[in-house]
Amino acid sequence: MPNASSWSASSPLLLLWEDSSGTRIFVSLLYAVLAISGTLSNVMVIYLVFSFKKLQTTSNAFIVNGCAADLSVCALWMPQEAVLGLLPPNSSSLRSTEYRLLRGGLLGLGLTVSLASHLLVAFNRYVLITKLPSVYQALYQRRHTGCMIGLSWALALLPVPLLPGLWTLGSAQSDGSSRYTALLLALAVLGQTALLLHCYLGIVRRVRGSAKRVSVLNFHLLHQLPFPAAPPPPRRAQRRLSSVSVLLLCCVFLLGTQPLVWVSLLGFFLRPAPPALQAASWLLLCSLSALNPLLYTWRSEEFRRAARS
Repeated sequence: MPNASSWSASSPLLLLWEDSSGTRIFVSLLYAVLAISGTLSNVMVIYLVFSFKKLQTTSNAFIVNGCAADLSVCALWMPQEAVLGLLPPNSSSLRSTEYRLLRGGLLGLGLTVSLASHLLVAFNRYVLITKLPSVYQALYQRRHTGCMIGLSWALALLPVPLLPGLWTLGSAQSDGSSRYTALLLALAVLGQTALLLHCYLGIVRRVRGSAKRVSVLNFHLLHQLPFPAAPPPPRRAQRRLSSVSVLLLCCVFLLGTQPLVWVSLLGFFLRPAPPALQAASWLLLCSLSALNPLLYTWRSEEFRRAARS
C-alpha cells in the first residue's frame, strides 16, 4: 500500500491515505450528497431563470453563469471523487496523469468561473444600490453583460497550465512550482474576497442610511429601473433583515474560501499544513458549488413564487 505522501499526491482532495474503509466510504458519501444536491439546485435555478421572464435580469444572468460553472464541479467532478474514494489505493485510474489533469481542469475551471461570478453579482448589486439608475443602465447593457460573462470563462482558461501543481499540494515531495501555484491561488482568492466584501459592505452602509425601499437580496426590481420617484422609506426591521442577509452571505463565503487561503499561505511561508487540514479546506471550497444557488435565491420572493408555480 502506498505511503501517505504518494497517496496524497495522487488525490489530495480526499482523505484516503492509509485510512480505514469506513473513512473512505464516509468521504465518498459526502461527495455524493454534495454532487446530488448541488446538481439539482443549480439545474433548478438555471431552469427557473430561463422559464420565467420576470427572473431574466442582469443580476440573475451572473447567477446563472455561476450555476453553470458550479455544475462542472457538482455534476462532473464530485461524482468522480465519490467513485474514486471507493477504489483501492493501487488502482490504475488514480495513477493516470491524463485523468488527474482532466479532473484538475474540471475543478479549476468550475471554481474559477464560480468565484468570478460571485464578484460579478456583488459588483452588479453594488452599482444598482449605490449609483444612479442611468449609470447602472449604461454599464449593464446586454452587450456589456455578455462580455463580462465571456471574460469570466476566458480568464478561467488562463491558469489551466498551473493546475497540475495544485494536485501536489498535499505531497511531502512537492516542488517549488506547486508552492508558488498555491501562493498565486491564495492571493487571487484573497483579492477577490476583498473586492466582494467591499461591495457588500458598501451595500449595507447604503441600505442602512438610505430612504429607498430596496431589499438587498431581492433583485427582481432590476427590470423596473429607473426607480419610482420618492418611494416610502424602509422600516427599521426591513433594513436590519437586509443587512443580516448580506452579512450571512459574506460569512458563508468566507467560511468556504478562507481556510484554503490561509492553509496555502501557511504552507508557502512556514511549513505545509497536515494533509487532513488541506483536504478539509479544499472540501469547504468545493462545497460552495452546492450552496451557491441557495445563497442567492433563498430570500428572493420571485424565485420562491416561480418554484411554487
